[in-house]
Amino acid sequence: MASTSSGRQTDARDRDSEGRARNARPRDGLGRPLPYGADGVARQPEGVVRTPQQTVAEAQELLNAGRPFHAHEVFEDAWKSGPDEERALWRGLAQLAVGLTHAARGNVTGGARLLRRGAGALEEWGASTVGRGKQSYGMDLAGLTGWARQLAQEVEQSGSAVDARARSPRLRG
Repeated sequence: MASTSSGRQTDARDRDSEGRARNARPRDGLGRPLPYGADGVARQPEGVVRTPQQTVAEAQELLNAGRPFHAHEVFEDAWKSGPDEERALWRGLAQLAVGLTHAARGNVTGGARLLRRGAGALEEWGASTVGRGKQSYGMDLAGLTGWARQLAQEVEQSGSAVDARARSPRLRG
């Protein structure tokens, strides 16, 4: 808390004009906040509308670079801007990326839980009439589901963090 000239305490956190958090702190490659002034990794711009093919390609580049937190933000943009019938697909992919993020940060329980939740969402989407009638933009949903469940099990068994770059999935078969 900071003090004003009247001695009143104010909130020193970054806020926009409406009081919402701006999240301006620098972040590391796994999205963890760093101290103000530290050199961080460039954040993904929010609210970018991409084609599904651009989303998959950009997310894969970020995953390959060991930046699953940033890949999650790309999937989240697709989830929020895409057609309603595809929201479950993109949300499931975002959950896989966040699960890998948590597993890489050493959050065993959270990582395994989100990996399984994302796998279930992809399975459910693929089995739905919407999912069966739509293409998956070249993604191997069955392979991603298997990858996520296997990694969740390995993370729980080892109890330790994983290398996000080494364990990143291949979105397309």
